[in-house]
Amino acid sequence: MRLLTHHPLFAIALTLAAFLIAAWLYRRSGWLVLQPVLVSVTLIVATLLLCGVDYATYRAGAEPVAWLLGPATVALAVPLQHNIKRIRQLFWPVMITLSAGGVLSVALTLAIGWAMGADWSVVMSLAPKFVTMPIAMPVAEQIGGVASLAAVMVMLTGVIGTALGPLLLRWAGVDHPAARGLSYGINAHAIGTAHALQEGEECGAFAALAMSLLGIGTALLLPLLLA
Repeated sequence: MRLLTHHPLFAIALTLAAFLIAAWLYRRSGWLVLQPVLVSVTLIVATLLLCGVDYATYRAGAEPVAWLLGPATVALAVPLQHNIKRIRQLFWPVMITLSAGGVLSVALTLAIGWAMGADWSVVMSLAPKFVTMPIAMPVAEQIGGVASLAAVMVMLTGVIGTALGPLLLRWAGVDHPAARGLSYGINAHAIGTAHALQEGEECGAFAALAMSLLGIGTALLLPLLLA
């Protein structure tokens, strides 16, 4: 077992195997609670604990997988380019939706945290939870939060938003690809955008647009307002 866990490809193989198993379970069951990211994270954590491998060792071995995050993010420009005319047509509705969604997300988070008596550092860690992790972590530190806690909240927000989003949108009767994409991008950032791309290119394009613009706005404005 020690020989296996210290193999240079152990972390990469574990990551890919966990995601493939999680994706297979999700396709076979169709259960929203078996969201692939949540299941794969659970499988990886359980395996590391069972094998006695610490996170630092796993993270170092899985670094090549993390390198793919940059190209994957840049690749989101492809559906945006393919739907640029549609985005231009809906420019003002998109901007109004993003502004309202961003303000409400922060305001409700602060209000609920204050009402429940949460510590200031915890509330500031929760404030940027609706944007993607590379932005949320440094923003949380700037406004007095904890980067690691913000990272956990971002992941949970993305997983829960992706798991419940399709159900809630179906109950609300929202079937327009642009509206669904904006909802995924605002409420579930990168994980929601990945799901939106599965629904269609237009849905994925608006999800990527929402995630990108909301991330930029948060990085620029939230530290000025809350720091």
